[in-house]
Amino acid sequence: MNSIPADYFPIFIQFGVAMAFVVATMTLTHLVGPKVLGNKKTQSFECGIESEGDARSPIAVKYFLVAILFVLFDVEIIFMYPWAVNFKSALASGEGIPYLVEMVLFMALLLVGFLYIIKKGVLKWEE
Repeated sequence: MNSIPADYFPIFIQFGVAMAFVVATMTLTHLVGPKVLGNKKTQSFECGIESEGDARSPIAVKYFLVAILFVLFDVEIIFMYPWAVNFKSALASGEGIPYLVEMVLFMALLLVGFLYIIKKGVLKWEE
């Protein structure tokens, strides 16, 4: 099936309307909004608590490592749901062994990665 440029016309119209809405909203809020600046207005405010120290203070890399590892293992868990659905139908048809071998290999790779993480000490917070 070949598409012609006229097929994309509704998409361009929708994009144009969205951009016009953004520009109109930004312009309107700039024109109508208050323009009073003062000492209180320019101070940073965070949940009613006075700010202390520098906002650019370094954060431990361990925090980011744990966050990335959580996302990594969470995404791998997501892959297990479609596998389970397909495995159920494969068991019903009598062809479940290849699916089971695939999941055992997948879990073995997860376990190797997890053991590597533990060996490197990524999950140890105290040093």
